[in-house]
Amino acid sequence: MKPIEGQRLDWAPLALLAAVGVAALALIGSPSTWVTLTIAGLAMGLLIFIMASGLTLVFGLMDVMNFAHGLFIAIGAYLAVSTLRLFSAAAGADSFLANLAAVMPAMLAAMLVAGLLGWFFERVIIRPVYGQHLKQILITTGGMIVAEQLIHVFWGPDLQPLARPASLRGAFIIGDMAIEKYRLIAVAIGLVVFAGMMLLLNRTKIGLLIRAGVENKEMVEAMGYRIRRLFVGVFVAGSALAGLGGALWGMYQESVTVHIGANMMVLMFIVIIIGGLGSIGGCFAGALLVGLVANYVGYLAPKVALGSNILLMVLVLLWRPQGLYPVSKT
Repeated sequence: MKPIEGQRLDWAPLALLAAVGVAALALIGSPSTWVTLTIAGLAMGLLIFIMASGLTLVFGLMDVMNFAHGLFIAIGAYLAVSTLRLFSAAAGADSFLANLAAVMPAMLAAMLVAGLLGWFFERVIIRPVYGQHLKQILITTGGMIVAEQLIHVFWGPDLQPLARPASLRGAFIIGDMAIEKYRLIAVAIGLVVFAGMMLLLNRTKIGLLIRAGVENKEMVEAMGYRIRRLFVGVFVAGSALAGLGGALWGMYQESVTVHIGANMMVLMFIVIIIGGLGSIGGCFAGALLVGLVANYVGYLAPKVALGSNILLMVLVLLWRPQGLYPVSKT
C-alpha cells in the first residue's frame, strides 16, 4: 500500500466543487447572496462530514452496515441540551470565554457518552453478527428503535430547544452580506476535525494500520497486529465524532428531537457513497458537494430541493461508480 502523501492528488473532484460554485454564481446573479449560500453550504457540509466520517471508516474497515449510527448523533444532541442547561448562566453571558466554558463541556460530554455507547453497541449488538449484512441491518435498526424509546424515557417525547450561546448568535454584516457567526464556527470546527483525521491517518502508525486495514485486513493480521482491537477503536472514535456532530447539528437547528440522527442517515449514506467507502478525503469532498448543492438548489428551485442530493448521487456514480476518491485495493 502506497502512502497517501506519495500519490498524486486527483483534482477532478475538486474541480467539480469549483464548477458547482461557479455555475451557482451565474444562476443566482447576486454575489452577496451567493457568498451567504456558499458559507451556509460549507457549514452544512462540514457538519455532515463530522457525523459521517466515522461511519465511512466503519464501513470501509469493519464491513459493518450500522444503521444505528444516527443514535449516536441523537445522544450527542441530547447531552448538549442537558449540559448547556447546567451551564445556562455561562451560555447566556455576553462573554465569548464564558460561552466557550459552556460549549466545551457540552461537546466533550457528547463525545464521551456517544463513544462509550458505541463501545457497548459494538461489543453487545454488532460483534455477534460480523460478516452478516442482513442481520447487521436488522439488529442495528432494532437497536436504534429501542434506544429512541429510552431517550423518550430520559428526556421526554417533546422537542427540546437548544439555544446557541449568546456570542454565537446573530451575523456579521459585510456590505450586503449577512454571514451567521455559528456557521463560521461550524466551518472552522469541521476543518479542524478533517485536518486532525488526515494527520492521524497519514502521519501516525495507528493511522497507517487503519488505512492498511481498509485496503487489506488479512495483510494487517499477517503482520501480527490485532485487527479486532483496531475495529473497536475505530467504532468508538466514529461514535464519538457522531456525538460531536449531533451536538453541533442540534445547535445549528436550535432544537432537538429523538429523530435528529435518523433524519440525517440518508444524507450520510449519500455522502459516503459519493465519496467512496472507507475514504476520509472522499467523505470530505462528498459532504461539501452535498451541502453546497442542497443550499444552492434550495434557493434556486425549492420544489426540487428534497430530491437534489439523490440526483447528485446518481450523476456522480454514473461518472465514477466507486465514488470520488475510492480506496485503492491494489
